[in-house]
Amino acid sequence: MNTIYPAVLYDRSLPVGSFWETTVDPIPAHRILPLEQDVSCDVAVIGGGITGLSAALHLAKQGQQVCLLEAGTPGWGASGRNGGFCCIGATHLSKTELLRRFGKAETRQFFQVQREAIDLVRQLADEYSFAIDPQGEGEIEVAHRPSRWADLQKAYAFYRDIADFPCQLWSRHELAEQGLPSPEFHGALWQGVGFGLNPLKYSLGLAEAACDQGVSLYAHSPVEAWEKGADGYHRLQTPGGVVRSPQVIIATNAYTTENLHPSVNGCVLPILSQIFTTRPLTPAEQAAQGWHTDTPIYDSRQTLYYFRILPDGRFLIGTRGDLWGTMAARDRVTEKMHQHFQRMFPAWREVEISHVWNGLLGATRALAPHVGVWPEDPTVFYALAYHGNGVAAATWSGRAAAQLATQHLRPEDLCAPFRQPLQAFPLPSLRLWYLRSACLAYQVQDEFL
Repeated sequence: MNTIYPAVLYDRSLPVGSFWETTVDPIPAHRILPLEQDVSCDVAVIGGGITGLSAALHLAKQGQQVCLLEAGTPGWGASGRNGGFCCIGATHLSKTELLRRFGKAETRQFFQVQREAIDLVRQLADEYSFAIDPQGEGEIEVAHRPSRWADLQKAYAFYRDIADFPCQLWSRHELAEQGLPSPEFHGALWQGVGFGLNPLKYSLGLAEAACDQGVSLYAHSPVEAWEKGADGYHRLQTPGGVVRSPQVIIATNAYTTENLHPSVNGCVLPILSQIFTTRPLTPAEQAAQGWHTDTPIYDSRQTLYYFRILPDGRFLIGTRGDLWGTMAARDRVTEKMHQHFQRMFPAWREVEISHVWNGLLGATRALAPHVGVWPEDPTVFYALAYHGNGVAAATWSGRAAAQLATQHLRPEDLCAPFRQPLQAFPLPSLRLWYLRSACLAYQVQDEFL
């Protein structure tokens, strides 16, 4: 396998080790068997995360015969192991940079699309009657330093005037009333779009719904070779057989292998993110910290901490992971996270950690999500790169890719951030060094600015 991190991060035979895995029953094995013969379909989808499952489900609803190829099992990657923030984001561009690059109208549309994406998640769960354990209303950003209060004020004006989202500013003194007191918080901004969920329940719910709609979902079937014949059909070779299809959707995001296809080679930068959960906190322990909100929260760091309380009382906290992909590096990040957790929530200093895990998110050169058609072949589509906030964006992007493939959507109908050309990084082999340099600069900003 051609990857830029150690192979263990891509080993689909290994359990993730997440808390989410303890909350679900596996999909019946007969529904996700490996491909063991040659098959044909109308559209082949590569990737069984939220993007690919959404694309497959929406294609099937439009009467298309769909084969989905997943290297592991559905939801094994970022889709089933993230923090469960069904919220806006999907880009690492600042609000100022979005306005500079795309203008007010396109930026507003970008945020309205994300609002639509969040609604789509709820709609699909309701339509197909699967549980997602929704929690909270909106999302909260807390200032990790007094100097970041001015940034929250600017963001408030943006959400109110550009995005047209409900929002409120809370001073440091008001945080206890809102249920999130901490010596590390210096004010907060609430915006009322988004909620928390169980990402693995959501991913497996999408997989079951896709199967029910007639999608042929093949697990443990990585694409090892890809050719397009003179007859116009793509041939996707897996260990057990070949899928022959006139159209292909790439939905592999951060787990895209380096030699999958020229349309995506060198275009995605995988970035590690890491999470731990505590044991369940008793009502008395929650009261001791003064915590009584279940709305998802993140802080104003460039390197980002995000956290939320879960339905059973566990506390989840996540941050950007290590830069090497080794177990020793992961352990160092865990210790740093635990120390930060203890500073933020002193009443919980002695609370034990129950689960620790990490995984890859996808970034691109443009620092924005991409949905589109490969210019050199209008039968190849892609949807990927959500920059650490993909539950809602991936759902919407998968549907958009399906609509592109069936000509229910034109590329020019996408808002500008989504329709930017997907470009390879300069000297793609140096992507991790670009990331390491950027993270060093971010750490300096977070500590001193």
